[in-house]
Amino acid sequence: MRIAMIGTGYVGLVSGVCFSDFGHDVVCVDKDPAKIDTLRTGRTPIYEPGLEDLMRRNVEAGRLSFTGDLAEAAAGAQAVFIAVGTPTRRGDGHADLSYVFAAARELADVMDDGTVVVTKSTVPVGTNRMVAQTIRARLDETGRKIGFEVASNPEFLREGAAIEDFMRPDRVVVGAETDRAREILREIYRPLSLREAPVMFTSLESAEMIKYASNAFLATKITFINEVADLCEKVGANVKEVAKGMGLDGRIGPKFLHAGPGYGGSCFPKDTMALARTGQEHAAPMRIVETVIAVNDARKRRMAEKVIDLCGGSVNGRKIAVFGVTFKPNTDDMRESPALTIVPALIGQGARVAVCDPAGRKEGEALLPGVEWVEDPYEAARDADAAVLITEWNQFRALDLARLRGVMKGDGFADLRNVYDPAEAERAGLRYVSVGR
Repeated sequence: MRIAMIGTGYVGLVSGVCFSDFGHDVVCVDKDPAKIDTLRTGRTPIYEPGLEDLMRRNVEAGRLSFTGDLAEAAAGAQAVFIAVGTPTRRGDGHADLSYVFAAARELADVMDDGTVVVTKSTVPVGTNRMVAQTIRARLDETGRKIGFEVASNPEFLREGAAIEDFMRPDRVVVGAETDRAREILREIYRPLSLREAPVMFTSLESAEMIKYASNAFLATKITFINEVADLCEKVGANVKEVAKGMGLDGRIGPKFLHAGPGYGGSCFPKDTMALARTGQEHAAPMRIVETVIAVNDARKRRMAEKVIDLCGGSVNGRKIAVFGVTFKPNTDDMRESPALTIVPALIGQGARVAVCDPAGRKEGEALLPGVEWVEDPYEAARDADAAVLITEWNQFRALDLARLRGVMKGDGFADLRNVYDPAEAERAGLRYVSVGR
């Protein structure tokens, strides 16, 4: 099947590459010439383990190509996916759908009769019907007499594990209300039937809501365990033990029960905000989600205070080594990372900050002005008064704490991801601060 993918950001590129690996003929289109040039040279503009190799393999097989011409991409395509950004709109917290509607309007001028237009971007309830209206309005303007279908196919990809998530999903959700749309999407995902991945067909509105409700629930789970961690600190409990005991209950499960400096990334912050705004608009306020947003924001600020407390109440003139600034390991994504709150707060209090992150520098240089970027964690910690672990990259999970202490001037170690055993830090001569202990 021939597929066009509008947008070569994280969702569009991963989806396009994986669809081509299913055996489909995929053309990815983007308005940014620099992105297209990069992709045509066999390099990816994003960091995602395994993606570049998979992309090259399918380009060489002739199943995957890239273009800046939407007409070229849409020609002969039975399905065209819209995978453009839906960032938080400034001022009101709603999802900015301008890129989605612009893509729909432009697509109306070039798509073939019978095309199934599939929204893969994360969009609020009601958006897919608005996409259909946008296309119809443009067809009426131009006098084109063609038929089309609209479907919703939200993504559930974790950055750093996106290929595995796409190839072995918990479920595929498809909002479709015509036999043709269901038939086309069923055929696109047919390779997954060998792995018995469930494909769930719903209404357009249910598919849109499933995405937002899922992300909001996971964000709530993270925020809940972070609040439990705060209480554990006060009463002498260990949040890691508490989380393990909770997670062994099959009704709860162990995932997303890891206390830390708060959630970030491209999905949870904007999706919880958008869901909260949707609830307010429809007089069905999402009180839990609204609280989750507020608690998470406060959590990040509290982590900076922990570091300052570790340094005796002041970091003025002191050097702080920071390990990891991306919002999670195995990605270069800095969006809403806790580090974007913690590091500026330390600098604002007079600290000199040295950062070590395997992939964060490309975005981080613009987002974290005034820091020193260091490739080696021990060099970052040299003559530092304290070290702070924010993102649990694998290379930071097995640091030699005695060696770390040996190069530092001070002895403070703030482990905001609960990676290390306090006894191990104590043996190394480090004053250890974590969350929920």
